[in-house]
Amino acid sequence: MLLSRCLELPNRNSLLRSESLIMAALAPTDNIHRELDVLIVGTGLSGVYQLYQMRKRGLDVLAFEDGGDLGGVWYWNRYPGARVDSQHSIYQLTPEELWKDWSWSERFPASSELREYFRYVDEKLDLKRDIHFNTRVVAAEFDEGANRWIVRTHDGKIVRPRILSLCTGFASKKYLPPFKGLDSFKGVYHHSAQWPHGGVDLRGKRVGVIGTGASGVQIIQEAGPEAGHLTVFQRTANIALPMRQKKLDRSPQKLDDTFPNIFALRFEGCLDRSIMQLYIPHNTFDVSAEERRAAYEKLWDYGAAAFWVSNFKDILTSEEANNEAYAFWREKTRARLNDPGMQAKLAPDIPPHPIGVKRPCLEDTYFEVYNQPNVTLVDLSEQPIDEIVPSGVKTADGTVHELDVLVVATGFDALTGGMTQIDIKGPNGKTLKSKWDEGVKTNLGVATADFPNMFFVYGPHGPTAFTNGPTAIEMQSDWVVNCVDHMKRNDLSRIDVEPKAETEWTALVHELSSGALWKRAKSWYMGANIPGKPVEPLNFTGGVNMYNNELKRSAENDYEGFVLRKS
Repeated sequence: MLLSRCLELPNRNSLLRSESLIMAALAPTDNIHRELDVLIVGTGLSGVYQLYQMRKRGLDVLAFEDGGDLGGVWYWNRYPGARVDSQHSIYQLTPEELWKDWSWSERFPASSELREYFRYVDEKLDLKRDIHFNTRVVAAEFDEGANRWIVRTHDGKIVRPRILSLCTGFASKKYLPPFKGLDSFKGVYHHSAQWPHGGVDLRGKRVGVIGTGASGVQIIQEAGPEAGHLTVFQRTANIALPMRQKKLDRSPQKLDDTFPNIFALRFEGCLDRSIMQLYIPHNTFDVSAEERRAAYEKLWDYGAAAFWVSNFKDILTSEEANNEAYAFWREKTRARLNDPGMQAKLAPDIPPHPIGVKRPCLEDTYFEVYNQPNVTLVDLSEQPIDEIVPSGVKTADGTVHELDVLVVATGFDALTGGMTQIDIKGPNGKTLKSKWDEGVKTNLGVATADFPNMFFVYGPHGPTAFTNGPTAIEMQSDWVVNCVDHMKRNDLSRIDVEPKAETEWTALVHELSSGALWKRAKSWYMGANIPGKPVEPLNFTGGVNMYNNELKRSAENDYEGFVLRKS
């Protein structure tokens, strides 16, 4: 009955005939319309890692990817300046056959180098033979009788996996505000998440950028030197931190005993030893003003995320301490800006939010761009956008900012949007979106009740925003892969989340978040950047070590918090 509804066929005979024709036409080259152990949705780092690990365990696994190649967010993110904000040593997968022969060219690799890395990974692991590209999953419905998912794609593919593993990432659904008149714009328009693969020529053009989040900052510092005129539309000043980018020698960069140690320390909460060695184990006002200043300077000079993650231990719990760090940041930032008006808008007297409660992005020349005579900053708190007109952007005061190129860098429906945009229905007919519209609930940040045999990683209620991608991905994926392998070896056909465990985990996520300043910002950390989305903690803030111990505790106690059964 479920298959018949999926295909919308009128009766059983036509169903059988059509199914035979489809299978004859597609098999064996498309390798679809069949049962399998696991379907992976997405082939960014999480999908690639899970595919590799599940194949090692002899599982029948297939991956569907919406894009035309490996890479996930790095396949799509091609806007000027797109790069990772984790240092090269920890932004890679940890199997030895991958890191031993690979070297990076920059401290913080650009998106083009990440795509090069994914090509290298495929050469090493031969992944593409089990991946269907340009294949967007649009719906999944759980077949209660068979304990399998029926998964449909935009082009009519159907598979029936035992396990559905969502590797859609935390930033795969772009957010586009409902700007009036956007379709009327006569110039070139792109959202930062859908940048043309061939690029956009900005040289000498009148360029407008809406948004000063991470993508906006990266685009602005690249576009400023090229554009004939750059207009930046800012809603909130970005408390960006100095990246301290540098080139690396691409000759072998590693010692065999170094990288395994780095990788092992990640799961203990030490992402980067050099940064964590700078960590200040005191409260801000436990030391003298001179000592405090010296500590701030050391973090500032190191760059990367040090000023955020290695600062005094009360920076995210004490507003007074946070204001002290912000005052230092403001002083350093204003020193880079020539115009007092720019100083006031980009580094205001009153913090736009506590430092660190929005993910600080990293920059090299972002603030210097505003010293250029060809750059205009429009403060949307004073003059909001009224509408997009054919020649550019019209603000509330009636001014039309004329543009040739319009870039909308307004971010993502983060953490949940990549999954809820798929029509996923559990056995009770309720969709994942309708469940989470009432507030996100998970167990361990890898599964949710009423959706059996379904896992997700690098999403809500994990340490997603407070560690780097490969760390969260491998930690959660190892748990998922081991669980699926356990089910296969023990002839178990179903795993459900215990409602009590889900309630307790969700309460823990909320409790941990309540002890800090997170609610003081309109951030994707809390879902507050999307109109109508519940404002709530979406990340586990107890630290990587605590989170990893919770995963291990569940697995070591026969997957406590879950019910596993044969039928």
